[in-house]
Amino acid sequence: MVAVAVLAAGRGTRMRSNLPKVLHPLGGKSMLERVLDSCGLIQPSRYLIVVGYAAEEVKASLSHWENVEFILQEQQLGTGHAVQQLLPALQGSDEDVLVLNGDVPLLRQETLQQLLQTHQSNRNAATLLTAQLDNPQGYGRVFCDENNRVQEIIEDKDCTPEQKRNQRINAGIYCFNWNKLSKILPHLSAENKQQEYYLTDVFTSLSPVMAMDVADTQEIVGINHRKHLADAYRILQERIKEQWLLAGVTLVDADSITIDDTVELSPDVVIEPQTHLRGKTVVASGCRLGPGSLIENSQLAEDVSVFYSVLTDSTVETGTRVGPYAHLRGNVNVGAGCRVGNFVEMKNTQLGNGSNTSHLSYLGDATLGEQVNIGAGTITANYDGQQKHQTHIGSGCKTGSNSVLVAPVTLGNDVTVAAGSVVTDDVPSDALVIARSRQIVKPGWRLNSDQ
Repeated sequence: MVAVAVLAAGRGTRMRSNLPKVLHPLGGKSMLERVLDSCGLIQPSRYLIVVGYAAEEVKASLSHWENVEFILQEQQLGTGHAVQQLLPALQGSDEDVLVLNGDVPLLRQETLQQLLQTHQSNRNAATLLTAQLDNPQGYGRVFCDENNRVQEIIEDKDCTPEQKRNQRINAGIYCFNWNKLSKILPHLSAENKQQEYYLTDVFTSLSPVMAMDVADTQEIVGINHRKHLADAYRILQERIKEQWLLAGVTLVDADSITIDDTVELSPDVVIEPQTHLRGKTVVASGCRLGPGSLIENSQLAEDVSVFYSVLTDSTVETGTRVGPYAHLRGNVNVGAGCRVGNFVEMKNTQLGNGSNTSHLSYLGDATLGEQVNIGAGTITANYDGQQKHQTHIGSGCKTGSNSVLVAPVTLGNDVTVAAGSVVTDDVPSDALVIARSRQIVKPGWRLNSDQ
């Protein structure tokens, strides 16, 4: 059994933001959520989040997580002080405790699983995650024997020229035998220039302590400012896009494409330049997305094409074409074999199979049957100034150009709406509705310039 403790009490002043550092978003999730996600393979029994700055905001951000407990660190006096706050919560526990940092969001699940296995199989008192850096300047060095047993940790400024040639650095990720650590924590001292309690001070009193080098040093990147955050996003995108390329997805100009790691793609999806996939988006095989499209929290069935368009919280069924310059939002469901074309906006609307709305239309709060053809410039006038109302259009209907359907209104099946009509009353099936003023022509009339 293992408990996970995440140090997340700091403000992160170099982020220059009122938002706590650990809540800054990285690819659709907060940094803190990504740290918790990295623990998926080890299946912790408890998550203990050490909070301080904006504690209530941090708590609220994790309201959907289970097994999460919050430990308040009222003053931030160093990493050792933060871990000391766990003593009451873990009193009498015989679990191992994995200590993570809330601003190190790129750790892979497999890395933490390997760290825990190394710790437990060797029955270590503590196990450090370390890294071999080509340029370790500024980092504390970790010195080990031939079996990776830690002999000492020396800060960069205290290293001799010979010691500085050691490339193994401390990544700040630890696994502890809590029973042994808890006996040492109360005796930490803050007798240093910063007057802080350092967690690394415990290693002189613990044995055995082992180091484990991380294979990919990008995993231990910490976030201190917006440049670091941008660098981490680039690393995350490289991982995601490599995964999908190897899984049979075509990325045309991958550098211009972004994909959240919450997105699910099938083989033979083609993603064109300047296309961005967000949130809980699922894309089936044969889809062609972009160029120039944003798709968020939407589900696309097989062989859908979307180009130069925005889809949010929408579902599109097999073989439908969307775009260019269409906008689907707020619970739109487009059936199979449909066409949603140029400058069409749809909101909270269901469009039946085989229906078309090809250009210059707004369909809001509407339900349309199958084989409906919406003429250019058709509008569902769904808002009366106080409430939204529904429009129902039966199968086989056709609306002429520049029609307005004033909700609430229902058209039966096979209704034809004459061009330019303003329909305010329900229309029965198999009917032609003409709702416009009769044309009046006055020959020989022109504006009198003297008036």
